[in-house]
Amino acid sequence: MAKVEIYTWRTCPFCVRAKGLLDRKGVSYTEHAVDGDEPGRDAMAARGDGRRSVPQIFIDDRHIGGCDDLHALERSGELDPLLNA
Repeated sequence: MAKVEIYTWRTCPFCVRAKGLLDRKGVSYTEHAVDGDEPGRDAMAARGDGRRSVPQIFIDDRHIGGCDDLHALERSGELDPLLNA
């Protein structure tokens, strides 16, 4: 099973939506809450092509992007192969 990491803010609706998709798929993930954590957010941006918006999602250290990107992968059928790599 792939290693999944998601950078979030606890009150972010897009973060909740992205985690909901992962939860429905039975995927375990590591959550990095960056609420008020500028060094954590800087680390996220360094990994995610400079993107500072949340969520930022990584599968096996590959930057997937945000909530819309995750759902687009699901719709296109590309998410399951990434998760089961």
